[in-house]
Amino acid sequence: MNELALFNNFFDNALGDVMPEFSFDRSFNMPKVDVKEEKDAYIMQMDLPGMTEKDVNVELDHNILTVSSHHEEEKEEKPDKNAKKEDQKWLIRERRVSEFTRRFTLPDDTNGENVAASFKNGVLTVNIPRKALAAPKRIAIAAA
Repeated sequence: MNELALFNNFFDNALGDVMPEFSFDRSFNMPKVDVKEEKDAYIMQMDLPGMTEKDVNVELDHNILTVSSHHEEEKEEKPDKNAKKEDQKWLIRERRVSEFTRRFTLPDDTNGENVAASFKNGVLTVNIPRKALAAPKRIAIAAA
């Protein structure tokens, strides 16, 4: 297998049967990923606008690469100087917390010890080196 495999999202599978036009990932702004296969590595790029490297976690466990983030907006807004405090309240506040988790099953030819990640201009790049797989071994048959 020379492909990165995504874990099937339960919600995509369950809702896809009932509402094929619905995609859980698209509906909740799951970051999009591009993966390129090169001779010596797989290169994964994920767009994460507005985030920094401190907002993102990358983990590798038993050939499962997990990219996740939990970002809380800590910006404290000061009330309008001309308005009374009791006259101001939030009606809708959707931009305070954002989080996501994406998991990828890595192919057998990856070298998990040397996976490296970098973050620049809102793009996470993960370099996943490849290793040579052992060639099939021919077994001699002894005459009985």
